[in-house]
Amino acid sequence: MDRSYCYKDLLPFVILVVNECMTTGVNTLFKAATLQGMSKYVFVTYSYTFATIFFFPVYFFYRRSRVVPQLSFSILFKIAILAVIGYSGQVLGYAGISYSSPTLYSAIANLLPAFTFILAVICRMEKLAIKSRTTQAKIWGSIISISGAFIVTFYKGKSIVFAHNSSSFHLQLSNDILTSVETNWAIGALFLTVSKILFTIWFIVQAEIMKEIQDALTSVFFHNLFASILALGVGLVAETNRSLWKITLDISLISIVCTAIFGKFLGSAIYAWAIHLKGPVYVTLFKPLSIVIAVVMGILFLGDTLHVGSIIGATIISIGFYTVMWGKATEEKEDGFGSKESQPIENVPLLQDYQTVKS
Repeated sequence: MDRSYCYKDLLPFVILVVNECMTTGVNTLFKAATLQGMSKYVFVTYSYTFATIFFFPVYFFYRRSRVVPQLSFSILFKIAILAVIGYSGQVLGYAGISYSSPTLYSAIANLLPAFTFILAVICRMEKLAIKSRTTQAKIWGSIISISGAFIVTFYKGKSIVFAHNSSSFHLQLSNDILTSVETNWAIGALFLTVSKILFTIWFIVQAEIMKEIQDALTSVFFHNLFASILALGVGLVAETNRSLWKITLDISLISIVCTAIFGKFLGSAIYAWAIHLKGPVYVTLFKPLSIVIAVVMGILFLGDTLHVGSIIGATIISIGFYTVMWGKATEEKEDGFGSKESQPIENVPLLQDYQTVKS
């Protein structure tokens, strides 16, 4: 098998699928921890801090073994801004999960391609030719995705109850659309939507930073360092109950450590690497997979109830998602995306700059 194909296509695909499993898993752990009284501010602060501690020895040996680009004040400032955006998105995202569920988080996450496309157009990173079928697909896909988000937010509908002792399930008696709205669910969906808007901005800014330094681990390390400092300052002000800062050996500690390692450390590195290699739009391709994972984990570990409104809304969002991605893939094919002459800077292999330096 062609090594270039393995590195540029197969490897990112496999790693991003695994990353979605890790992300959904840590979100499920966080929900379980909040049910035991865990504060989201404490959780975010400890997870960023632990991630920075875990990352430090890796980054130290990494710098000794590679030629790492020098960091200017301008780049550090941009990474600090990225940390503010990432931290804000994390807090709002975890607040949304506290009010709703990891399943709703995964459904709302499918809005990322639509938001990414809209912001990419604003930032002139995407073409906008109204008469082109690819542009029309991305526009209509964005509209469909946002419509699905409204359904997920404002309509829960019948609940699907899984029998404990068998694989069968049944539908409870239906509520109408006016009585099926729960305040917490709507608030959670709103927080999650704003969180995804922030993460869309995060993807765009990350792509711009990677154009300048082209070094994923450096960007992730300083991102986590700045975010942990910010999280500690905000957390001490926002969470006045000092007893919540005492973590014992229970689900809270497990959730924090797993999030630090698999979310903040490995997850951030994977996102930065994949954005550099394939671009910000490709990275969001795998978000619908997290819905299935979240549903299974939620039912097995949290006792969640699946609602018809969530299924309908998630399906509509997924249709819009893949419509946007079809438009993107078709556009790249028509533009000769795979050729070296047309390959944009964010799709240059991650290690190419180091090879150039050493040669």
